[in-house]
Amino acid sequence: MTTLGLILLIVGALVAVVEAHTPTHGIAGGLGVAVMAIGAVLAISGLGAGVILGLAGGLVLAGAGGAYVGLTVKHAAGVRRRRVRGGAEGLLGQVGVVRSWADTGGSVSLQGGVWRATRSPGVDDDPPTELHSGDKVVVERLTGLTLSVRPAEEWELI
Repeated sequence: MTTLGLILLIVGALVAVVEAHTPTHGIAGGLGVAVMAIGAVLAISGLGAGVILGLAGGLVLAGAGGAYVGLTVKHAAGVRRRRVRGGAEGLLGQVGVVRSWADTGGSVSLQGGVWRATRSPGVDDDPPTELHSGDKVVVERLTGLTLSVRPAEEWELI
């Protein structure tokens, strides 16, 4: 019994470690904790400590492991709901500064880089406000390496 309990403890720990490296959403971690708890019951009772003490040790191990897996899954779920920070999606909604502007487009400084930019279609100002060097603009779309921008409003600059 003791040998089987120790083997189950090791296998359960390995399955719980697999949870940290694969996206099983807590399934592998929960199974690993359950196998470790059964292994603890078998190992403790096999050493002659009694079934009640083995069950108590298994429950303590299952409670601590279950709380850890639950906390890990909760934090992982929170990360999935975060807004994208990098790449093309991360540029949308960012505020940049116009470096130069002509009638149809110009260049905008954004996050340490200089981007080619055009005016976003569908801007509802009649006549369109002219953009000048130093004006703040908001990125609405990215097409290839060209930003579609519109003038930033006061509330976006805070």
